[in-house]
Amino acid sequence: MHSAPTVIFPAGRSRFAGTLALLLWLAGLGVVLMWVLQPGEFGWRQAVGLGGVALAGVLALRGWLAMPAGDLSWTGQHWVWSSGGLQAQGVVTPQLDVQHCLLLRFHGAKGTQGAPRWLWLERRSRVERWDDLRRAVYSRARMAAPVASGLH
Repeated sequence: MHSAPTVIFPAGRSRFAGTLALLLWLAGLGVVLMWVLQPGEFGWRQAVGLGGVALAGVLALRGWLAMPAGDLSWTGQHWVWSSGGLQAQGVVTPQLDVQHCLLLRFHGAKGTQGAPRWLWLERRSRVERWDDLRRAVYSRARMAAPVASGLH
């Protein structure tokens, strides 16, 4: 059995994630607008609903603009996140896989500070290395040789 190849893959602002957030926000806006436009009196509840949708939109935009940008590397033994001249070793866990786009959760190695990073990786960022990246994400760690049992 062969281990996954080494790979370096760029991560950053994802068009897929931005489009998904926009569609969800538009759906929420549509629901609130249907509620607000119902016959009757416009009151404080409707105003709070509109304010909540506006706040959700601003927070979604800020989150999209603040997506971490850098390179995710698989060395053949461990994952490394590189951004702005800094590097962190850690563990990658796939959270969403839609074939052309992956959402990964990067946990820093034990003893390191900081919250996990959520990384969106898209096939179009580096098409020629996409399959290598997917093999590395889903490969199992190399297992030690099996222990022989005392049964014959």
